[in-house]
Amino acid sequence: MVEKMARIRTGIPEFDEMLSGGFMPSDAVMVAGSAGTGKTTLALQYIVNGITKFGENGIYLSFEQMPDQIYRDAGSFGWDLKKLENEGKFRVVLSSPNVLFAEGGENLLDEIIKEVGAKRIAIDSLSHLTMFVSEEKMRLESYRLVCFLKARGVSALYLWEAPQLMGTAISVTEVGMSFLVDCIVALRTVEIESEIRKGLVVLKMRGSDHDKRLREYEITSTGMKVFSPFDQYQGLMTGSPTRIGSERFKELFSTAAKGNKK
Repeated sequence: MVEKMARIRTGIPEFDEMLSGGFMPSDAVMVAGSAGTGKTTLALQYIVNGITKFGENGIYLSFEQMPDQIYRDAGSFGWDLKKLENEGKFRVVLSSPNVLFAEGGENLLDEIIKEVGAKRIAIDSLSHLTMFVSEEKMRLESYRLVCFLKARGVSALYLWEAPQLMGTAISVTEVGMSFLVDCIVALRTVEIESEIRKGLVVLKMRGSDHDKRLREYEITSTGMKVFSPFDQYQGLMTGSPTRIGSERFKELFSTAAKGNKK
């Protein structure tokens, strides 16, 4: 009998179900989405759940947000990062890409990983590198970072700012980084009957089957919650959602039945 490989669970039950139990160990995972879709929330939840539920210490590496802002954002969901930091289970690292990718920069990160005993890391955000280096050099440095963390057995979440205009689909492959990562999770907003809702889909997952449907999610007071797929609609990723025929028929039949009762 082939033994199943242990998974890196997010601690979000429905999301782990989509991932057939969780991410593959040491995989590089890209979380892509436009502003306001909840990328930072998902990353923090992944790190906090790793520590509190699975005993896997973590690091939050930020290229742009100040630590106080990260503590504050996490606190709004009931996550006490300073407590975890005082216990030696967590570390917020604020760094410039210039420092991280300079000679000896990897050694600094290596020391922090060893001090914390980190098994998880969130990088916020990989797209921030475009402000500092050319596209060609960005791919090279990103590749070095991915390989560096894989070699140390650290499971990494790389956030990517993927601009989305309302009514258009996100094309993650346009960023030219998809070949570097093992898994791509896309977060996006969808407009359905004049209501803005959020959808999550796993676009790619090497070495594992996964749920390929677009599922609805919400950012609640306790973090991200994932719900059922948008089974009643088609064309959501293209920005032109329409009800599936059978669902539309049920709706019309129900309306007609109510009318006949009057």
